[in-house]
Amino acid sequence: MLLIVKLGGSILKTGASSELFADLKEIMKSNKIIFVHGGGSDVTDIASKLGKEQNFVISPQGFRSRYTDKETIEIFTMVMAGKMNKKIILALEKQGIKSIGLSGLDGSLLKAVRKKRLIIVDKRGRKKVIDGGYTGKIIEINKDLLWAILKKNYTPVITPIAISEEYEPLNVDGDRTAAEIACNLGADKLILITDVEGLILNKKIISKIKTSEIDSILPEIGQGMSTKIHSSIKALNGGVKEVIITSGAGKKPLSSALNHKRGTVIING
Repeated sequence: MLLIVKLGGSILKTGASSELFADLKEIMKSNKIIFVHGGGSDVTDIASKLGKEQNFVISPQGFRSRYTDKETIEIFTMVMAGKMNKKIILALEKQGIKSIGLSGLDGSLLKAVRKKRLIIVDKRGRKKVIDGGYTGKIIEINKDLLWAILKKNYTPVITPIAISEEYEPLNVDGDRTAAEIACNLGADKLILITDVEGLILNKKIISKIKTSEIDSILPEIGQGMSTKIHSSIKALNGGVKEVIITSGAGKKPLSSALNHKRGTVIING
């Protein structure tokens, strides 16, 4: 099977990641994997040390995102394509997994259109239009490059930074990037690894849910999970068979999720 795995940056900060990468070694004996990774909290930490305050905005749909101006995209690229990407590469290589780190700039892997304007909700709950900054929406993926890497038995590790039509770096959401790659490559499954056990409602983990049931629960889902749910729907509508949202902690975290013993499984229906 071809699996697209989004690694949340938070899981890389804990000791749990060593168990996760050991588990991946077994899974990759019979599956191909493409990784997309996060790391936003590290970007915020380092930006703070550099004296660059980070601003976050909320969309009318409830999505929280980093406002990315020119200085921020430079810091974002440095931390994500440098520190975070290479941290994952080292962890994979330690397990004997041959890997290649890529940003969306490399080989024009991720092409995006720059968002000229953003509609946000201010602190008073009013809608406001602001400049789009250096954020983008993916419009094309270099599938040939990814297939060529996979055929050589290397594992791609992708930083969600895309190249614009003006040849500028753009910040693109990691969950949505993973979903786009899953759709474009016809992946069997998309796994979103985070620091929570799955979709939690009324303090209970939802083990399985259909897309037709999601609209009724959206108002109860937090900002971070909302993006994952919408990315899941995108992947499923694009032909992916199932999406799993799960924690990266514990024994054999990914194997357990693939066997539906933990996490939340989302399917079309």
